[in-house]
Amino acid sequence: MRRWRDGRGTLVIRGSEEPAMVPLEIATSYRARSKGLLGRDALDGAILLSPASSIHTFRMRMAIDVAYLDRHLSVIAIRTMRPGRLGLPRLRSRHVLEAEAGALERWGVTVGTRVTVEVE
Repeated sequence: MRRWRDGRGTLVIRGSEEPAMVPLEIATSYRARSKGLLGRDALDGAILLSPASSIHTFRMRMAIDVAYLDRHLSVIAIRTMRPGRLGLPRLRSRHVLEAEAGALERWGVTVGTRVTVEVE
């Protein structure tokens, strides 16, 4: 299992075209994962919660895209969630990627996409 620390990095999404390079916040501590996107009106890029197999959108101000990642950083499920929702746990999920609603589609992320995390 990958071990990161709270901080910043870049999410690299390789698709059929040029790789998308997305600014990334990494949340690995309990405190950082618990806070996540709470209280924010926008997000520049994405946030990676690790370890995580489910999320909620209580007290969030915006709809988000959620990608559940397995231990190889392959996307196993994608959901768009409005504020005030509880996402069910995904059994094989080890990490959760969150972004503003519509962002994952713009970046070409689909089920089966494998991403890379580059730490700053």
